[in-house]
Amino acid sequence: QVQLVESGGGLVQPGGSLRLSCAAPGSIFSIYAMGWYRQAPGKQRDLVAAITTGGSTNYAHSVKGRFTISRDNAKNTVYLQMNSLKPEDTAVYYCNGGLGGINYWGKGTLVTVSS
Repeated sequence: QVQLVESGGGLVQPGGSLRLSCAAPGSIFSIYAMGWYRQAPGKQRDLVAAITTGGSTNYAHSVKGRFTISRDNAKNTVYLQMNSLKPEDTAVYYCNGGLGGINYWGKGTLVTVSS
């Protein structure tokens, strides 16, 4: 069973920063694009950021300039650096590994932005 394991969520004040991490099996990480999605209460799960094996990235418009996705191929880990956090960034953040319609998901980590 493929496991993606997220960490780094928590409570942060508006304007603060958090870094999420997601560790994946090497067999997945080496060939799959990796991404972060989020789901707020009562809303659908949406893409936040994604990165290909070659390092190309794309971001949701709402997080451009504030969030940065990166991957460490030696550690089979993908990161999401989140700066200038806003209350509307509050959600459960899910790590995803996707290739050709096949998707693997982590269990999610909660990020709460509140004063």
